[in-house]
Amino acid sequence: MSIPLLGYKPSSQNVRVAGYDIGGDEQPKVYSAENLLSLSEMNDLIEAAYRQIFFHAFRADRERFLESQLRNGQITVRDFIRGLLLSETFYNSFYVKNSNYRFVEQCVQRVLGRDVYNEREKIAWSIKVATKGIQGFVDELLDSDEYIENFGYDIVPYQRRRVLASREQGERPFNITSPRYDQYYRAILGFPQIIWQTEVRTYKPQEQKPTAGNPSLYLDMARSLPSRANAPSSTSVSNINYLSKVPYRKTT
Repeated sequence: MSIPLLGYKPSSQNVRVAGYDIGGDEQPKVYSAENLLSLSEMNDLIEAAYRQIFFHAFRADRERFLESQLRNGQITVRDFIRGLLLSETFYNSFYVKNSNYRFVEQCVQRVLGRDVYNEREKIAWSIKVATKGIQGFVDELLDSDEYIENFGYDIVPYQRRRVLASREQGERPFNITSPRYDQYYRAILGFPQIIWQTEVRTYKPQEQKPTAGNPSLYLDMARSLPSRANAPSSTSVSNINYLSKVPYRKTT
């Protein structure tokens, strides 16, 4: 008999407040597999799923078999998200390098599109990880009413209500507030590193750089040449014949 999910009281967040958003560039783009008409649209949906779960996927991290099943309609987007969460890449990058509490926080952010309500919710989901394992925990998230109501079976999860029309600045993305590695592993890997530079470097756009034949290039070259001025001759005053230097009229 499995332990039921510990009860927790949801706090008031933007994702729980019903709003009337106006579409714009600041609103997140929703990727859905309901009306995909071209191959490029399916590629964009798959890339959006990788960004949401992995933040960035290298070629070796991609799940080609899951991609093929999704393209052929054998699995839904929710099943594709489930496969990414249970993949070896996600296990090594998030579960191994974090505690259960931090792992729960990152999964809730990526799957449900919101931050955890409080510490009690972290404890509740951490108990699921300890009793049912990662697969049981992932199934609980994807089968929850919150996930089905917001994303269903064909929509890629996204950070909900990150930008509000009544606020000048929206919430920061989850990949910035909750980086992949914990502080302990960031110290082992040696980042972030602060490098102080004593030399001030400037950047000039390509269109502002002089091209071949520009006079400014020759001016810099001329300034770089060493000066070779003739030294003044030193002549003693006593050796100068002033009378021979005075002009006079010749007589015949």
